[in-house]
Amino acid sequence: MKFSIKQLSVAITMSVLSISTAYADGLPNPGMEYSRGNTAVVITDPQVDFLSPKGVTWGVVGESVTKNNTVENLESLMKTAKKKDIPLFISPHYYYPHDHKWQHQGSLEVLMHNINMFDRKDALSLDGFKNSGADWLPKYKKYINDGETIVTSPHKMYGPDSNDLVLQLRKRGIGKVILAGMSSNLCTESHLRELMEQGFEVQVVSDATAGAILPGMNAYEASLINFRMIANSVRNTKETVKLMTKI
Repeated sequence: MKFSIKQLSVAITMSVLSISTAYADGLPNPGMEYSRGNTAVVITDPQVDFLSPKGVTWGVVGESVTKNNTVENLESLMKTAKKKDIPLFISPHYYYPHDHKWQHQGSLEVLMHNINMFDRKDALSLDGFKNSGADWLPKYKKYINDGETIVTSPHKMYGPDSNDLVLQLRKRGIGKVILAGMSSNLCTESHLRELMEQGFEVQVVSDATAGAILPGMNAYEASLINFRMIANSVRNTKETVKLMTKI
């Protein structure tokens, strides 16, 4: 089947508007079935700086987080994972003093360092970490700090290329990933891309993420297009939790 440029443009627009329910974009929908022992939940950056009004990025992500009900949806995924004994992986974002000495940086790297986003005093110390912007959102701590959740080493830019997430998933026999977290077009999308490249099946939870809204830019809407085009499946939280409970 061949599409004209106009038809593709219309299809992509329809995808953004109806991505979690109907597939009116003409693209295939491979889907992803969950299976016990082979499926895990991976959440990127469930941290104060992204998800709390106290965080340094709230001014640009707060509207999207609030509209998507992201904080509550992420908790629903964590709660269901624990209830159904589905492995939960957290891929966090931390910066240490030595990271601020990089000789070259991209636009958002400069911004993140300028506003001290995700800063920690030392890689081997938790001094000043509790309730800082780098800490977990308080309501998530009972799920993440339970001694069972796998917290990977930190990714430094956006994807898991610079941390041990892929290794940890493979060592646990995981081949299918339910992906959510912050922020949609940066760390979440970068994790999606790398996990797909590494041979994992990936389903993105479309409303358990959010993105920055800047003049002329809506990062969340941009990410929805790529989620649909790249992932095996895109579902909302309600659909995902329903399927998780059946594992």
